[in-house]
Amino acid sequence: MKIFKIKTVVVTLFFVFSLTTCTKSSDKIKTISSTELQSKVGQKIQLIDVRTPDEFLENNIEGAQNIDISSNDFEQKVAQLDQNKPIYVYCRKGSRSRKASQKLEDLGFTEIYDLKGGILEWNKNINN
Repeated sequence: MKIFKIKTVVVTLFFVFSLTTCTKSSDKIKTISSTELQSKVGQKIQLIDVRTPDEFLENNIEGAQNIDISSNDFEQKVAQLDQNKPIYVYCRKGSRSRKASQKLEDLGFTEIYDLKGGILEWNKNINN
């Protein structure tokens, strides 16, 4: 009976630890709505679309630069951007931009805005 309780405690602690380490939050990465981003578009901002080139050609936000998160040269291309200026990131729905935002933080960017819901949300709220 004691072994069962010990195993239960160990498994529970492992599960709790896993949850807290996987949900790392950062004060450098902020989520931005499509309405908030719309007020920035047209200004000189660093806006990157982290989707594939084909997705980018299909539809993109005015002024965006395409830097594919899955490409081998992602880090080289973002290294050309100014780490001290805000950077705005989006993808299709939000998964790749979250990953890219984390990578940008790891590379030294200090003010990162991730478009909530990606271009799908943008198209729903802005282009209609």
